[in-house]
Amino acid sequence: MHGTGNHQDWRSLHFRTKGCSMNIELTEEEKEALKNVALKLETFEKHRGNLIPILQMVQNNLSYLPSDALKIVAQHLGILENEVYGVATFYNQFRFHPPGKHPIKVCLGTACHVRAGDIILENFERKLEIPEGQTTPDREFSIERVACVGCCALAPVAIIDETVHGHMAPSKVEGLILRIKLQEEIEEREKKKNEPGQS
Repeated sequence: MHGTGNHQDWRSLHFRTKGCSMNIELTEEEKEALKNVALKLETFEKHRGNLIPILQMVQNNLSYLPSDALKIVAQHLGILENEVYGVATFYNQFRFHPPGKHPIKVCLGTACHVRAGDIILENFERKLEIPEGQTTPDREFSIERVACVGCCALAPVAIIDETVHGHMAPSKVEGLILRIKLQEEIEEREKKKNEPGQS
């Protein structure tokens, strides 16, 4: 058994909620996009056969399917919200959590899998305290497992912010996360220093 008690707590919560986005508060930008989605819904006829194209439209506008959007879709089609959720969870193309500012993709294709890609994934989950498929509460990081990314010679591989990190080892995970956080702190300090009225 891997991990600490905390690791198991957040992991079991994920499975109890099936990764639902019900506790995610929408940003102001997302609230505006949701209004736009409600307007676009009127262009779809109100029959169940339009559910998947509607969900695709919602995700194109919001980058994920928040529970507020699922409610609007259910009302538009005159079906239960859990029916909408049931269809959406059947297809891998739909996500229920906003993508993080720094998306982390861990390859679990054959070459990466046999070189302990699953342990790399578990280390990212443990360090960020979220299971794959979810986003940290501050929306800084999200974790996703992916199939082969075409870098088999570099296995195991993780992709962070579109940068490929080859020959990954569990010991490298914490350093990569810390480097991103440190870089953000430096950029934030520079930004504050350059603000008007700052010396």
